[in-house]
Parts: sequence; structure tokens; C-alpha cells
Amino acid sequence: MTKHKIIVLSIDSAKEFVRVASHCDFDIDIANSSSQSYTVDAKSILGVLGLDLGSPLIVSFSGCNDEFENFLQDCSHAA
Repeated sequence: MTKHKIIVLSIDSAKEFVRVASHCDFDIDIANSSSQSYTVDAKSILGVLGLDLGSPLIVSFSGCNDEFENFLQDCSHAA
């Protein structure tokens, strides 16, 4: 089952997001919620920084990792 979460990232939190995502053993995609036609691998710092960080982002993933999901929860409060 694919899970979706809306988050907001700053440049600093984007770096931490990629670090946390890189420890997951499942695929994670991230896209601007307004234009989901451009989706990037959440484990790519260049891809994530290429997104419009000024708007909400949608994260799609199908695995389970407590650290990652806690990070998403913290970022979703800002959304």
C-alpha cells in the first residue's frame, strides 16, 4: 500500500529529509503538490533541492521506517 504525506521543507530540513530517506530500504518519491508530473527520488539531494520548496510537497512511499515517519510527522505540522 502506498502512503502519501504532505510536508513543507526548508533548505536545511530538505538536507535532513534526504539523509533520513537514504536510510530507508524502500523507494520514496517526492513532488510539488501542485504539479505532480515532476516527481523525484527522495534520496537525491539534487532532485529534492530542485523542487519548489516554497510550496507543499507530497511524499509517496510504501515501506515502514519509524525515523522516517516521525520526520514526516514533524514536517507535516508546518504544512
